[in-house]
Amino acid sequence: MAATASSDHSAPALSLVPQGAETILLRLAGDWQLRSGLPTAAQVDQQLGAKPTAQRLAFDAGQLGHWDSGLLAFLVGIQDLCKTRGLALDAGNLPEGASRLLKLATAVPERQGARRGGKREGFLTLVGKESLAFWRSGGQMLEFLGLSIQTFGRLLIGQARYRRSDLVDIIYECGAAALPIVALISFLVGLILAFVGAVQLQQFGAQIYVADLVGIAMAREMGALMTAIIMAGRTGAAFAAQLGTMQVNEEIDALSTFGLSSMEFLVLPRMIALILMMPLLCVFADLLGILGGALVGVAMLDLSVTSYVNETLHGVGLVDFIIGIAKSSVFGVLVAVAGCLRGIQCGRSASAVGLAATSAVVTGIVFIIVTDGIFAVLTNALGI
Repeated sequence: MAATASSDHSAPALSLVPQGAETILLRLAGDWQLRSGLPTAAQVDQQLGAKPTAQRLAFDAGQLGHWDSGLLAFLVGIQDLCKTRGLALDAGNLPEGASRLLKLATAVPERQGARRGGKREGFLTLVGKESLAFWRSGGQMLEFLGLSIQTFGRLLIGQARYRRSDLVDIIYECGAAALPIVALISFLVGLILAFVGAVQLQQFGAQIYVADLVGIAMAREMGALMTAIIMAGRTGAAFAAQLGTMQVNEEIDALSTFGLSSMEFLVLPRMIALILMMPLLCVFADLLGILGGALVGVAMLDLSVTSYVNETLHGVGLVDFIIGIAKSSVFGVLVAVAGCLRGIQCGRSASAVGLAATSAVVTGIVFIIVTDGIFAVLTNALGI
């Protein structure tokens, strides 16, 4: 941006001229462009130090030549200086464009924390802040869980408002669209379990028990666990990104303005979809994992398909599948809660959406692992 008040290219200069007892006139001359090396507000502050009785600062831009954003930065500095010294700033004599830009630059308050702090915080301060943030996050999570339970209560009595078409779309995304990746990972996990078991069991001539090992591991543990981790990385992150983007675009605020609950309209369909699809995906993962183990048993251990299937049916009971399915249902709730919670908590910037997606994955996986440990302790205590 440049003004054309003068065609000469001269060095920028300023001077302070007293105008009466209370007014200081800041006279600007020459070309105020970044490449010219501009004076700073600190120089004006030094010169004002000798004039403590001044109450008002005005500009004289009669000799101002070309100017660009460097002049605007200088004017913002002068404005801050006047606030610090308690001076009234009169910008009426500035060029019209510079005056408008100065008003525009100060129209929106500066975001807190935008400036780089000059002093690093101590270790104990950081620990304290992180502890308080963790405490607040726990409270927000409990509040979100409470709202989720309340929303499900409204669903049970038929008062929850959401679009059925959205629910169908989300069920497809959480179910059928996730089948390829769940199939691949589960098949490979079954292969790996069988390889590990075969190396050890062959030493004792007990390779037939590879079928028991793979079947029980997939049915009780790995099918539900791997499916949940896949869904946390795939669907939980997608939930957080979708809701976070809606938060950035103020679409969630618009829903509230129209009297629609974001918990019912956005969160509820996602939670229902995952709760419905996770058990089905878990059963699918169990079967693919057992198939991967069978491939190793038949190809490497010279087991027949019939003997492998019979040993699997003998070793794996219905209780094992029920435990895995129960885990997957709980994991589905956790993945949905983590994804939707981080999406609703998302900030108002594009970078915040990425952070929300990352946080949703980390939160979901931590929830899954902790809950799986609790399941292990409970099933061991109950003897099942």
